[in-house]
Amino acid sequence: MMRDEVRAFDAWAINELGIPGVVLMENAGRACAELIKERISGVSKPKVCIICGTGNNGGDGYVIARHLLNHDIDVSVALCGPREKVRGDAAVNLGILDNQGQAIQLIDVNSSSSDTQLRAFLAHAHMVVDAVFGTGLRGQLSEVWVRFIETVNAQGIPIMAVDIPSGLDCDSGQPLGAAIRAQDTVTFVALKRGFTVPVAQAYTGRVHVASIGIDP
Repeated sequence: MMRDEVRAFDAWAINELGIPGVVLMENAGRACAELIKERISGVSKPKVCIICGTGNNGGDGYVIARHLLNHDIDVSVALCGPREKVRGDAAVNLGILDNQGQAIQLIDVNSSSSDTQLRAFLAHAHMVVDAVFGTGLRGQLSEVWVRFIETVNAQGIPIMAVDIPSGLDCDSGQPLGAAIRAQDTVTFVALKRGFTVPVAQAYTGRVHVASIGIDP
């Protein structure tokens, strides 16, 4: 699927079939959580750090956090951006985490201390979940985001990307200045066009296609 096809499919599922977007998000996040549980099954007292953006990719991250918390897994969640920018279905799932009493750490990527905050947040993690940018990302990343992504990669912790590694172009498979280097990518509905480009494999790792409750 290409970027525009992804958007068209979501619109069809929501507007034509009548599946609420929050249900699609729930299905996506649950599928990711199942793979995470499988990957950390051999770890004693695993810790999972979930890095969320302000859009729907971050919303998937909140769903993942809830499902992992339901299995008594140690979860830390960071929101990388202003909380007021989280809207719609993502805000619904962020609110559920709030109601569960889950702490949400705010990381200001524009702050001079953001690298220190990020490294401290990721300390002692057994897995990092990348839920920052989704398939809609276009154009080169700013310097602060390039530094942010490179800092995540430099920690040497296994990363699972939600739908697409943050910073990777959905259609071309090229990093937009920098991209998360994931060991696993759980992508939704169908393989993204960019994943078929050889260079993309260094960022996606193993790709798993998950259903969000409706198929093309």
